[in-house]
Amino acid sequence: MTAHAAIYGCAGLSLSGDERAFFRDAEPWGFILFQRNCNSPDQIRALIAELRDCVGWAAPVLIDQEGGRVQRLKPPRWRAAPPAALFGKLYAKDPALARESVLLSTGLIAAELASLGITVDCLPVLDVPQEGAHDVIGDRAYAKEPGLVATLARFACEALMAGGILPVIKHIPGHGRARADSHLALPVVDAPKAALEAVDFQPFKALRDMPLGMTAHVVFTAFDRERPATTSPIMIEIIREEIGFDGLLMTDDISMKALSAPMGERVRAALHAGCDLVLHCNGDRAEMEAVAAEAPVLAGASSVRAEAALARLHPAQPFDVASATARLSILIAA
Repeated sequence: MTAHAAIYGCAGLSLSGDERAFFRDAEPWGFILFQRNCNSPDQIRALIAELRDCVGWAAPVLIDQEGGRVQRLKPPRWRAAPPAALFGKLYAKDPALARESVLLSTGLIAAELASLGITVDCLPVLDVPQEGAHDVIGDRAYAKEPGLVATLARFACEALMAGGILPVIKHIPGHGRARADSHLALPVVDAPKAALEAVDFQPFKALRDMPLGMTAHVVFTAFDRERPATTSPIMIEIIREEIGFDGLLMTDDISMKALSAPMGERVRAALHAGCDLVLHCNGDRAEMEAVAAEAPVLAGASSVRAEAALARLHPAQPFDVASATARLSILIAA
């Protein structure tokens, strides 16, 4: 199979003829779903089958199903998963119960996704929130201490992979100090190198063995005064060398307003910087065509990383959803 260095969203609950033709020609490595694409289990399964039929193989299908504020599968049809910060609070009371809670909650997420044919969850958030930062991360983070973030995030990764789902560590090398929402503006972080290395980078370093990572659209002036990590060769080298992450690295959504260049320039800059894949989420056809014009066939180290990531995708281990749901309710109530 041939796959290009892109992941795309689609517009609605099913594909139009134009979308099918575009995806057949563009041959993306994967797809990502949003709430606009999710109405019922059968509809999602049908949409995923359509997407994979376009490219002729079981391409990865991603979703942001974190819990709390960020979950594309929402009540009443799907469970309301708790936000990550809850587990940090539980850890302060009882580390063993916090571990169990993360494994149960994330295991339930994995079971929900696997039942639909989704294979990748953009979870866990490894950002470490700092005083004065924008609340775009907020309770999506496990804690404000990097070691605890790493501990709880590893439990989440273990639960996802046991459930047949690949995790994506995000937003590397850290979104916790950003004073702006990168969906809407470009955050600039002026923290010194020592602080970034001691705090922000540490959870990513601890989970550098994970198969997939997502960049932060954040400028770190201590390293690169002009370019956000997504398009900065300096920052991608930090991610690869200092942090030590050698998994498949995708951009955060390339259509976010943190980036201001024309779409084709954004794609070229991200790939030139060292990202393996470009993630484009909003389903806008003209923008996707601009991405496709610049996204090459995956090759070289990027192809090796993609193969290595997919090699870690295994069938789900047995998981008792009813028992897990009941036990998690008891733990959270306590």
